Amino acid sequence: MDNSTSTLDITTLNSQYRKMSVYQRVEQLYKDFDQADIMLTSSFAATSAFLLKVFSDVNKSQKIYFIDTGYHFKETLIYKEYLTKLYQLNVEEITAAEGPHQLTQETEMWKVQPNRCCHINKVQPLNLIKKEYKIWVSGLMKWQSDFRNTLDFFEPREKITKFYPLLDIDFIGRDDFIRRHHLPFHPLKSKGYSSIGCSHCTVPGDDRSGRWNNNPKTECGLHL
Repeated sequence: MDNSTSTLDITTLNSQYRKMSVYQRVEQLYKDFDQADIMLTSSFAATSAFLLKVFSDVNKSQKIYFIDTGYHFKETLIYKEYLTKLYQLNVEEITAAEGPHQLTQETEMWKVQPNRCCHINKVQPLNLIKKEYKIWVSGLMKWQSDFRNTLDFFEPREKITKFYPLLDIDFIGRDDFIRRHHLPFHPLKSKGYSSIGCSHCTVPGDDRSGRWNNNPKTECGLHL
């Protein structure tokens, strides 16, 4: 299947995948699309182990992109290394260009221009590789924000189709899966962090309320 999917194709895919379990969705993905066309990203944040465990069980060779913004909590980097070894993940780090990233440091851009800071450190690095793929897999769930609640399993974007295999999993189902499979939570979750991004923009809070504290911003821009 090529990326020139019509509205009917997307509608059909959503109808089919909606009836499946998470594992069935991921298994079916490799029947409907070539692995070379699939891009998987993970922030290794609060409960990333869920999606990573599923892909590890279905296809350990799948490349997983981690965007190193340069501002992650040390706990996130430790968690990433732990999950990578635990599930034998094929992780590749991508980073922003040195000059623009340094500018965000010098100006503390996250305080005055958080959207621009996210664009430089997250969106631009991913844009450089995104053009190589047809399907972008991410672990977004409907309950996480008003924007995410509007999504469907397959969402066409300008030059790529996004796929959210965990979309209909609620937070109770997510935590239950993690406990049943004895998956490790992010170290900061026990300290009240429900959603974890860069260290200077994240505080403890429910759902995504701790992200970009005191700012109406709720998304970094990657998924918009």
